Amino acid sequence: MRTRAPAVVGRDRELDQLRLALGSARTGLGSAIFLVGEPGIGKTRLTNTVTALGLDDGIVTLRGRVGTVGPMVPFRPLTEALLSLLRRGELVDIDDLGPYRNVLGRLIPEWRTDAEEAESPSIVVLAEALLRLLGLIGRGRGCLLVLEDLHAADAETLAILEYLVDNLGTLPVLLVCTVRAEPCSALDMAHQAARDGAGAVLELRRLDRVDTAVMISSCLAINPDEVPEALTERIWTDSAGVPFVVEELLQDVTDSGHLIPTGDGWQVVDDLATGVPRAVVRSISSRTGQLGPEATRLLTLAAVVGHRFSLPVVREATGTDERTLLATLHAGMAAQIVGPDEPAPDWYAFRHPLTAEALIADLTPTEKADLSEQAAAAIEKLYPELPDEWCPLVAELRLSAGDSTRAGQLYAMAGRRALTGGAVLSAVTLLDRADQLLSEDADPDERADVLESLLLALGETGHFDRAFSLAERLDGLDTAGLSRVRLSALHARLGAIGDLAARWEEANKHVAIAKSLLGPNPSDRDAAPVDAIAAHLALSIPGPDRLNTAATLARKAAAAAERVPLPVVACEAWQLLGVLAREQDLEEANAHFERAEKFADEHHLPIARAYSLVLKAGTTYLADGTVEEMDRARTAALRIGAMPLAYIADGIMAMQTVLTGNYEVAAKMVASSLDLAERMQVGQTRSYILVTKGTLAAHQGRRRAMEDALEELERTGTGAAYELSLAYGLARTFCALLEEDRDLAGRELAQALTYDAENPTTFHVAGKNGLNLLLGVLAGRAGWQHYEAVTTTAASKMRWNRQFVELAHAVLLGRDGRTDEASAALGDAADLFPMARHLGRRLVAEEAQKHGWGTPIEWLREAETYFHAADIAPVASACRALLRQFGASVQQRRTGSDQIPPALRQLGVTAREYEVCRLLIERIGNKTIAERLFISHRTVEKHVASLMAKTQQNDRESLSGFVRQVLAG
Repeated sequence: MRTRAPAVVGRDRELDQLRLALGSARTGLGSAIFLVGEPGIGKTRLTNTVTALGLDDGIVTLRGRVGTVGPMVPFRPLTEALLSLLRRGELVDIDDLGPYRNVLGRLIPEWRTDAEEAESPSIVVLAEALLRLLGLIGRGRGCLLVLEDLHAADAETLAILEYLVDNLGTLPVLLVCTVRAEPCSALDMAHQAARDGAGAVLELRRLDRVDTAVMISSCLAINPDEVPEALTERIWTDSAGVPFVVEELLQDVTDSGHLIPTGDGWQVVDDLATGVPRAVVRSISSRTGQLGPEATRLLTLAAVVGHRFSLPVVREATGTDERTLLATLHAGMAAQIVGPDEPAPDWYAFRHPLTAEALIADLTPTEKADLSEQAAAAIEKLYPELPDEWCPLVAELRLSAGDSTRAGQLYAMAGRRALTGGAVLSAVTLLDRADQLLSEDADPDERADVLESLLLALGETGHFDRAFSLAERLDGLDTAGLSRVRLSALHARLGAIGDLAARWEEANKHVAIAKSLLGPNPSDRDAAPVDAIAAHLALSIPGPDRLNTAATLARKAAAAAERVPLPVVACEAWQLLGVLAREQDLEEANAHFERAEKFADEHHLPIARAYSLVLKAGTTYLADGTVEEMDRARTAALRIGAMPLAYIADGIMAMQTVLTGNYEVAAKMVASSLDLAERMQVGQTRSYILVTKGTLAAHQGRRRAMEDALEELERTGTGAAYELSLAYGLARTFCALLEEDRDLAGRELAQALTYDAENPTTFHVAGKNGLNLLLGVLAGRAGWQHYEAVTTTAASKMRWNRQFVELAHAVLLGRDGRTDEASAALGDAADLFPMARHLGRRLVAEEAQKHGWGTPIEWLREAETYFHAADIAPVASACRALLRQFGASVQQRRTGSDQIPPALRQLGVTAREYEVCRLLIERIGNKTIAERLFISHRTVEKHVASLMAKTQQNDRESLSGFVRQVLAG
């Protein structure tokens, strides 16, 4: 008799769906399937079958399983799956992964570098890296990733899987996961994926009576109709149709002699009475008992360790010699109780989790505690540093042995390691457990260490309410004798969390308490971290003086951190000072960045160094408008896997592409960056990209598209307030100028300046130091005094701002009769920005013509050609009108009928009438339209009357509505 059925029974529907999904994956249509069911229902058997099918079809297969040590071992199934592939030598050319190769060092130790040891990538970045790897693995042949027992998975693994499920659709990858049908995060994720259409849930039902008979016949190697009726009835009744229990009960009745083979088949002897689940326990106990008491002892201790166990640990804990241990394992494998746990050497696993549970079921609490103590002591002796999963496993064993204090210490150690390694969600679980286990009698410093790490983890995961709820615990630590310095650090951490949560009142309260606890003369080591947090907090708090406050605190923190030294604090403080210094002195800003870079080099902080490189490149970009240095800094960030930093560089480069007028390339960059920012959940980068998207539309005169992007920005909430000055100064103002509406442009720019005055930002191209001066000079409200004030700032010398400052300077010189100087005042700053160059010269052409400097006619002809080709009719029309006014010849553009919408062209609307149409929808009067188009008021009246006749509209209001509908549709 076979102890396991050789074929899958009762799963035809599930197998058909899995085959279909495999075929789709080979063609590039990826998907996820969750196999859900109770223990023993056949989930693993089904994954074995689909794995075999995949191998037969030439599909690359990866397989990993969650251990039974619960959620404390981040990424275990993913690492196991990738390592199995690595051992088989089937990984793709890793150079194709680009920067994501380094990121995957978190899962594949062989790829880990010093950078990953120092700072780990975010979960989302890691998920994106795994997604790309799977896509490469499956290219041209398909990839099957099987992950088992997700009900026990850590939060980080589930977060990565959720990301994979959402993005598998266009990749040659099939993800198959097994989950127990019990309340857990994995099951919630599976059902959510099914609701979203991103995955399918296959709930494995129990076998009916017919399928149970088929399974029995398969084990007995006979036809279903040859199975004794009494046998089918009893096993189906007692197993409740659970396949694993069917096989165990069948083994039990065979071993007990109630079912025997005869010449005519199998015969039932005596009563077949069994029990469930005691029958399973008795069956497994009976089978292990047949191996002898020594084997039972060894396997029971192994079961205490978990569903999977290490051979050296069992040997050390039991004091068994190698020969006896191997003999027991071989016997257990022959009895189908245990098997090798690939891919790890010297690791074995029980063939089913119920097996381990059954072996422990009859232990008394004392017996289980003794075995747990033996196992924990063995692990600590063999692996004194308790690396990787050993630490949480020993914590669990110590807790089972009754040593809650030691268990709490070990959970705290595992939690801090998880936090350092980027597994923040698991860190919360582990540290929370440690916090609960360490009683009030424990050492207060030890409790404070746990609480500080837990607060950090809660802040990183966004559990702000939970973090602040722990604040009341600080009073208890104070009473227990915790030092004021340690209490200060805890309050400072709560201040940092308040900064992240935008809960300024609470944040300031805790920072104030932290400072008061340190007293009047704190040491540099104690004061620097508090001041650094206060500096960033000041920058985030609305108010006109926030930049100065942030600079003062950051300077103090930087100096103290260097004296101690506290390298991370020093780097962050000097970088903040560099950003704040840009407006007044670009050289000083770069000096701060270089100082932070040097400190990062000395203390081996690759991420901090990469930040300094990007910030320095940002200064170069502002100074001369080029991004070659930024591109190199971005590459350096990618090389060490600092993906969020690379996304910041991408955003800056996208904005530069917009400003330099390469709109087609910019649109692709913006779409790609926005998609990535949304997938990666990088909120700050997303806000900046939305501003860039709005600016892209504005600089092409596409108001509706601009409004859509900026409305989306404002909907993002308080985090977008920092970008509002940029949105108004760089997008809305320019859109109004391209509509030849200077009044609106002035109002939009005034709003940008108001936002910046109320809440100063570190954006320097929003108009304050360039465009505002030019428009003010042209309107007569700004003169030499204003020019002198603006040009004292470093920001006025930034290339984008400088082009407008030069134009304003030329206008002022021209008005003073210094015409040669006025002509010479126009440098090369505008040459990098074609739209701004032509728009700026169109704006000053009248002044230049009036006062006799420059070449205004040439400027207007070039601008008219540019804006006509760009389909920005208002500016092109204004240029033509000014050329006529100056007595210059004008190129006829009446052939522009191809720009008229078909619905209006069919009605006979002319190109000039269409220009009037575009302004009608703004509900402005004929006089304003005449001023915009540089034609007479009477001519506008004639065009409006003609349009009403052609469109058969009775009045101006209905004509505006008709035109609006045509242009919208």
